[in-house]
Amino acid sequence: MLVVTGPSGVGKGTLIRSLMERYPGLELSVSATTRKPRPGEVDGRDYHFLTPEEFQRRLVRGEFLEHAEYAGNRYGTLRSELDRLDAMRAAGGDEIRGLVLEIELQGARQVRRALPEAVQIFVEPPSLEALRTRLVGRGAESPEQIERRLAVAEQELAAKDEFHHRIVNDRLEDAVEALARLVATIWGQRKSGENE
Repeated sequence: MLVVTGPSGVGKGTLIRSLMERYPGLELSVSATTRKPRPGEVDGRDYHFLTPEEFQRRLVRGEFLEHAEYAGNRYGTLRSELDRLDAMRAAGGDEIRGLVLEIELQGARQVRRALPEAVQIFVEPPSLEALRTRLVGRGAESPEQIERRLAVAEQELAAKDEFHHRIVNDRLEDAVEALARLVATIWGQRKSGENE
């Protein structure tokens, strides 16, 4: 399992999509959220869109591996997503296989406690100003929402030293290369460990 975290707008989704093009055995975990869908987003593909009440019911029933509140909405990874990881492990083979979680810092910390073997990667922007430019460029949020996300981003960046693996997303091509090399190296180490 790969856990990819970092501030909102840093490009986690773009990096993950590029990585999955290189390694088709990787699958993206579909997170649950209480936020409203953005234009073009599809329930069950982009997110599992839940009402706040349904999210809370599932949380009480222990259905989440991790959950967090971010910018006024709740997000989480349903334990049912781990069934996909089990199926990939059972399929075996030499190609890189795994489940990728794109989650917030709070959730990454919870996964680290629950599944310490998961590979955790922190993606950071070259600067806060570059992050501001990306968030504004998305055109998906009001200026107030962007300022809230930037305030959270400053706190998240302070936690980057918690992660053994960090990628600076300055030039997309360089960041994709660094991420692909990291995954290939980790996979190679784990495969050689299995064969010993």
